[in-house]
Amino acid sequence: MAILVTGGARSGKSSFSEKLAARLGEQGVYIATSRIWDEEMAERIALHQENREQAGFRWATIEEPMELPGRLRKLAAEAMELARQGIKVPVVLVDCLTLWLTNVLMEAEEREKSASAAEAQAWMMGQMDDLAAAASEYAFPLILVTNEVGDGIVPAYPLGRRFRDEAGRLNQRMAALSDRVFLVTAGIPVELKALQFRWESL
Repeated sequence: MAILVTGGARSGKSSFSEKLAARLGEQGVYIATSRIWDEEMAERIALHQENREQAGFRWATIEEPMELPGRLRKLAAEAMELARQGIKVPVVLVDCLTLWLTNVLMEAEEREKSASAAEAQAWMMGQMDDLAAAASEYAFPLILVTNEVGDGIVPAYPLGRRFRDEAGRLNQRMAALSDRVFLVTAGIPVELKALQFRWESL
């Protein structure tokens, strides 16, 4: 059961997602997709970890910057075994899809140095296909955090425009397979699928 939570930077989406996880389960698995590129990023990650620890909800943190589909499948198998034993399955929270996409896109850029652009693009699309399949197959509570990156100005450089476009496509795809989709703006969550326009209503 996938739930997508989207919003802009500092919109409150991570905080909302963590509170949502605490409502859905008794403990959680936090999958962090970020890579530590500099000291400022390290400080951000440490602050996030501290905030989670102080919230009073038990988290097991897993760092998974690239192999997210495989990690979800492994957790799904573990969850099935827990459920079979009558043990409550932890909520899985992925924070976030756009950082994962950044890592995949950077790897695709590296692959273009030794392969064609078409081959690198095909590899990246395969990664996105695999993630969508793994998320749709996950039968237990799964919260996916992502960013809305297309609401601002058009990036001035090609890689930035490519990232914006791929992030928009990924968000649409993950929203389509999710049971619920929340948009968080200024700390206020809105459930988008409950408000979704239906063509048949015309």
